[in-house]
Formats: sequence, C-alpha cells, structure tokens
Amino acid sequence: MKQRLRPPGRGLAAPLTALVTALSLTLTACGTGSASGDDTLTVWIMEGTNPDADPFFDEVAAAFTERTGARLDVQYVPWPDAHDKFTKAMAGGTTPDVAEVGTTWTPEFADAGALADLTPFSEAAGLGEDMVPALRTAGTYDGKLYGVPWYAGVRALLYRADVFAEHGLSAPASWEELRETAEVLKREEPGMLPFPVPGDSEYTLDAFVWGAGGDLATREDGRWTSAISQPDAVRGVEFYTSLATEHGTSAKAATTWDEADLVAAIGSGKVAMAVAGSWTPATLLADHPELAGKLAAAPLPGPDGGLSPSFLGGSHLSVFNTATDPELAWEFVELMSSEDYARKWAEQSGYFPGRTSLVERVAHQKDPLVAPFARQLAEAGRTVPATPAYGEIQGKKTLARMVQAILSGKQSVQEATRRAAADMDESFGH
Repeated sequence: MKQRLRPPGRGLAAPLTALVTALSLTLTACGTGSASGDDTLTVWIMEGTNPDADPFFDEVAAAFTERTGARLDVQYVPWPDAHDKFTKAMAGGTTPDVAEVGTTWTPEFADAGALADLTPFSEAAGLGEDMVPALRTAGTYDGKLYGVPWYAGVRALLYRADVFAEHGLSAPASWEELRETAEVLKREEPGMLPFPVPGDSEYTLDAFVWGAGGDLATREDGRWTSAISQPDAVRGVEFYTSLATEHGTSAKAATTWDEADLVAAIGSGKVAMAVAGSWTPATLLADHPELAGKLAAAPLPGPDGGLSPSFLGGSHLSVFNTATDPELAWEFVELMSSEDYARKWAEQSGYFPGRTSLVERVAHQKDPLVAPFARQLAEAGRTVPATPAYGEIQGKKTLARMVQAILSGKQSVQEATRRAAADMDESFGH
C-alpha cells in the first residue's frame, strides 16, 4: 500500500461558504464521503463523455483499492443536470469527495468556498509543469489550484478534403487565405456553405478575438473589465462577422445556429469548411460513414500566419471541502492523472489528456483528423476569464447576442461591441 502524501503544514479542509441560500433537502443517490463513515471515496463523473465508462472505472477502482485499501464509489451525473446538482449539493453540504468539474465552473465553485486548495498536493507530486497551461489557468483561482486538468477538447478548422482537392485548394494559413478560400468555394460549390458563421457559438468567435490580439476581458488590481470593445478585439469581431455579412460565406439561417446545428449541417454535406471541435470528426464518421476519407483538419490560422488561439475546454478533477479524508481524495486525483489512466481515458473518450507531454505524443502521430487538433491545443489553446462573473456572462449569452445583432444587421460592429462591453461590465460589478 502506498504511503499517503501529506503536504507539510497544509491541510485541505476549510469551511464551506454556501453558494446559494442553504436548503433543507435530501438528495437521493448523490452520496457523500463525509457521511459514509468508512473508507469509501465517493466520486461524481459526468455521464456520456466516455460511452463505455464502466470497464474503465472498474479497472481504476481495482487499482485504487490496491493503492490505498479504500473502496471507490463512482456515480454518473448527466451534463445537463450537473450544474444544478452541484449547486444544491453545495448548499446542503452533500457534495462528493471528488468530482469531475467543467473547466468554466471551477472558479465559480472555488469562489463559493466549496473546493479544496490542491496547490500543495500538486506541487509535492510534481504535476504542475506537465499540466496543459490553459487548463491549469482555468483551474486556478486567486493564485490557488482548485482543479487538476483531466481532459480537454479544442476547436480548429475542419474541411472537406475531397472538395478542396477537386479545386486545388489547401488549408488556409492566414485570415486572408481563409477569406479567399471561402470565396473560391462560394463560386465553385454553390450548393455548399463555404464557411458558416454560427451566431450562437461564442467559442468560435473567441478565436478571432484572440487571433487579432484582443481579449474578452482584462484584470487589473483584482478587478475584471470587458475588453470586447477595444480596437484589437473589434478587429477580430469585424473580420469574423464580415465573412457572412460582406463575403457571403454563410447563410441567414446560421444566425441562430449553435454548434450542434453546425455539426448537423456538416454531416448533411452542406458545409465545405468550418470551425469545429476535436471531438466532431469521430461523431461525424460514426453517424455518416460516407464521409470517411473526405474530412481533414488544420489549426486555426492567425491573421498573418501562425495560429489563432482557440478555446480549450474540458474537465478538471476537484476535491470538495466536505471530503473526510482529503489525502485519500488526492490519491484518486493523482491516480487519474497518471500517464496510464489519463491516456486511456483520452483514447476512449475521443478527447485529449490534460498533460502536455501526452498531447505532444498525439500530435506526433500524424493522424490527419487528430494531430492538427493536438497541435492547436498544445500550441494555441486558451481559456475564458477565470472568474465566477464570466459564468453569468455566458449564461446571458452576451457575446452570442452581440454576434447575432451584427449578422442580422440590427447593429453595427462598433455599436454591438460597445453594448456587449457595457453588459459584461455590469456582470463584473461596475
């Protein structure tokens, strides 16, 4: 049995600050290590990421018991219900010992006082240097690590290789080439959308804001302020939306599209090139086997070459302050972050592991539908502002509404970005 690691002079337990008004309720099947009174670690895992997760966790449970002598109780939580379930559990003090937490939720839960500071454990284990930087940033709040990177996906270019080959085209390496390629496709393939601009997809927009050198928000003296109306950000918004409004690469219907709508359009053969997630090719090929050999991927180009940063999202592993044995909880996090299990989960789920060294190995494998996404993640993955207020901004769909106002012609780029900035600043508290 492995000797448990205890960081010198540091404990994990801290009082839980209620995220919402305390509720008097009983949550069925939620489980809590703090109430079990035995050597059982309760873990919540999001349902569906790995379509066959049971064998994986059977293996992990056996290894965990051999390593610690404790039992593992894994409970699956559907993604659509997860945030509400976490909120109620935090209010009632019935959180699990460890949980998979979406990267954009980690700052919110840390701010609520629900998560344990894992910084001393991570440092003692030597994990920090190999964490994917953007995932580590997303898991850090007020200088402390509350979420250990587990897995991630990223967005890059996905295109019809057969259509490109027919017209002698190659993956664009700059924004000008992106526009020119889309214009050729518009002319040569009138039955296809050259480059859809989905109005309800903030993460696609983010890449163009960041690629232009702009930002979504900036922090100074602990205070967040919107940057979406600053010149560089506006330049990115303007280029992205102009592909639809000036160059006709999209369609009016795409003004309300989300990413699911975009994937459906690609699957139906109506899209020649688009920004899509690293998990999309596998989904498309499973549902549309006729696309086998017809798809290719490439990193998102920067304005003048290089790469535009792209949103890197996924999940952390977090320890809750209700855990009766924080050291045991860390043992599980460390096991899941090990090379063997991090790699296996990534392979089975179709995502990338949260360790840079493992992502780099995937990038070197040269799979045409995997390696470009791996390069995008390793070299130009980025995350949204790590503040609870940004969750409110996303909940209000501030940036999606901004894009839709521009695409529909209701507002100019300047007016829409100014309004979005004011709305964001209201959420930031000023």
